[in-house]
Amino acid sequence: MVRFFRRKPADDEDDVFAGADARGRGDEPGQIGFDSSSGPSPIVPSRSVAGRALVFVVAIMTFLSCLTVGAVTIVSAAAGDWQSDIAREITIQIRPVDGQDMLARLDAAVRVAEAQRGVENARALSVADTNALLEPWLGSDLELDELPVPRLVVVTLGDPALLDVDALRATLAAEVPGASLDDHSTWSGQLASVARSVVVGGFGIVGLMLLALALTIVFATRAAISSNLQVIEVLHFVGAENGFVAREFQKHFLLKGLVGGLSGGVAAVLVFVVIEVFAGGFRSSATVVQAQTLLGPLTIGLPGYIAALAIVFAVAILTALTSRVAVHRHLTRLD
Repeated sequence: MVRFFRRKPADDEDDVFAGADARGRGDEPGQIGFDSSSGPSPIVPSRSVAGRALVFVVAIMTFLSCLTVGAVTIVSAAAGDWQSDIAREITIQIRPVDGQDMLARLDAAVRVAEAQRGVENARALSVADTNALLEPWLGSDLELDELPVPRLVVVTLGDPALLDVDALRATLAAEVPGASLDDHSTWSGQLASVARSVVVGGFGIVGLMLLALALTIVFATRAAISSNLQVIEVLHFVGAENGFVAREFQKHFLLKGLVGGLSGGVAAVLVFVVIEVFAGGFRSSATVVQAQTLLGPLTIGLPGYIAALAIVFAVAILTALTSRVAVHRHLTRLD
């Protein structure tokens, strides 16, 4: 087939387009014509109820995707802070042993710990501090002084990489009866596993949302093709390149994707800004304090805002490319 659509149409081609618009000036769905005042009607109507609904769907999907990415950013940052704090602190537990002086063993544990490379300082918790740690679990009515409660030595590390944990554990076992070392490696590993699961799950949810959006675009493209089928077939059979028709749909859906994506992205950013302002204005609130203790500062930071912007552009590009592929497949079947 000879491709000649881009040149100025000849008289017989004008007759073809005029025949496609026999009932009007291109204002009816599926018709195309030439109006001396407004020019040719577009292949894909720019304003329609379906178009507004598509923008709304794109905005919702973008909003939910940005919220998910923001939440993943907050949790990931909080997990990183927790792991950093845990890695810089280890605990020595000293159990009561008959015939052994507890205070002397506490001093010996502090001395052994401070002698190790990478240790910044070591301090033994007082009886009051130990009771305060146990009170949430055992209650305040219990006389803890009458129980054989272990005592703790908290060791703060300046450089965790320099500490030989096995050597410290062996020295404590040899010099401090009833002492045991907890380097929190089990807890740190579990925390890292949970953080990875949250990140993978969050991006999996975003992927499912984008897949649902792509399927929505496919159906919207097919609906647009069906409502303008006569125009598309006329253009195809008089020699219009498949790429020309596909580009018209791509431009249309790219605009819809940008409008919907920006609307959803801006709404998500506003939600995070409101949360950040609320957390800053109600620092004394018990709920806010607990949330910040668990998750740290309730802000997505620069990485979160960059991720939200990336989601907006990804949605727009996905919308345009999906519509282009759908149109190409339809025109290929016409061939």
